[in-house]
Amino acid sequence: MLRPRRVPLDITLDPQSVQPLYLQIANAVMQEIERGRLSAGDYLPSTRALADALAVNRKTIVLAFEELVAQGWIETSGTSGTQVSATLPVRSASSRPDKKGDTEKTASPQAGFRYIAAPARALAVLEDHGVKLDEGSPDGRLFPADVLARAYRGALSKVSRYNRLSYADPRGSASLRQTIATMLKTERGLPVNAENICITRGSQHGIFLAAMTLIRPGDIVVVEELTYEPAVMAFQALGADIRTIGLDGDGADVTALEALCATQRIAFVFLTPHHQFPTTVSLHPDRRLKVIELARRYGFAILEDDYDHEFHFESQPLLPMASYAPESVIYVGSLSKLAIPALRLGYVVAPAAVIEALAHHVSIVDGMGNIVTEEAVGALIEEGELRRHARKAARLYAERRDAFALALTEEFGSSITFIPPKGGLAFWLRFADTTILDRIERNAAALALRFAGSDSYKARPEAPRGLRIGFASMNAEKTRHALRLLKQASRLP
Repeated sequence: MLRPRRVPLDITLDPQSVQPLYLQIANAVMQEIERGRLSAGDYLPSTRALADALAVNRKTIVLAFEELVAQGWIETSGTSGTQVSATLPVRSASSRPDKKGDTEKTASPQAGFRYIAAPARALAVLEDHGVKLDEGSPDGRLFPADVLARAYRGALSKVSRYNRLSYADPRGSASLRQTIATMLKTERGLPVNAENICITRGSQHGIFLAAMTLIRPGDIVVVEELTYEPAVMAFQALGADIRTIGLDGDGADVTALEALCATQRIAFVFLTPHHQFPTTVSLHPDRRLKVIELARRYGFAILEDDYDHEFHFESQPLLPMASYAPESVIYVGSLSKLAIPALRLGYVVAPAAVIEALAHHVSIVDGMGNIVTEEAVGALIEEGELRRHARKAARLYAERRDAFALALTEEFGSSITFIPPKGGLAFWLRFADTTILDRIERNAAALALRFAGSDSYKARPEAPRGLRIGFASMNAEKTRHALRLLKQASRLP
């Protein structure tokens, strides 16, 4: 009979770790068993020998072994010693990494199963270093922290007092939905009530929920040739067949949309009509009416993303398409940009039956939203705090927009073209010589400069290239520094 193996343990302890030493030892033994270096029946060193080898008190080893026994990893057999539990599955020899080549302790764990990998650009959002030029984010530092804290304290007290901290309506807080309905009626002309609103975790979540409600695999979804990539990725993930239409200074090419409708059945068209993403142009009123007429004639939906309605600098903002065609439009809005993006609070407006369908999807993937945040933001709206902040922020953003335009001209001269946006929080930059854009994108990483690449906006390969650069989240000094890095990148080979 073969004698059981007695395997020496190679354990490294970290005295600075918050994890107790005995748990570090226990976890190390578990990993050795899982990797196959220790198999069922193998003997472990004695507690005294292991304590000497690790330079720890023997009681620490005893505690570690007791933990392993309690969890079923090892067993003691009287005076013969401690061995790996016989009930554990036997690992084949080929599955045991060679000790000299075993790098699993220091390498990041790799998935041992099939999965759909993230696209290359998706990985960029995980990075957090250097200088980032965003695509139009607000300055989260502007909202008064004490006002937000007070709203949260009041909301927590309210929901606790009325026993509303349990699971609730997947459509979101009834009071916030009614508050948003009132706001949309009075400020944007939408004929809605609370039953027409579903609260979401930001506008992207709202877009995805709407797409889940509208798309069956193979359905045709129409987007502009330059558009919001995360939305397109969501549609594709749900099995949509993406078709594109052109774009000019008056917005989407509705003639091309009509021609497509004549030959194909469309599920919906995705638009950002107020400030087109990424170009910032507004969809002309006559084109808006034409899209609505087509939607009614051919029975498709309009998914309207009104992501930064509040920030318009030179005139009154155009009313949403949902205000005059509520039966044809699913309207997505955001409250995050009014306060701070980290709130992750948006909403979808649609006919009540559609909202019920959205709420069903919420109940599957999320259960419900964040009742405390929803109540806090509802209070901020009702008390006028959000509106006051929006007015103050809009004045500052208008100043930053003008300063950004001046800085762009001074740094790049005629090598770029842009139209200062009438609204929204970003510029759309075009390059007469695309080799300049090529150099910028090629050299940015070496300068620790991050931004969304020009290809990320293209829904079809032949679409024109440009960069969308936000101006609202940085002060003048940081803006200048970022633009000088951009210019430096353009001059490198």
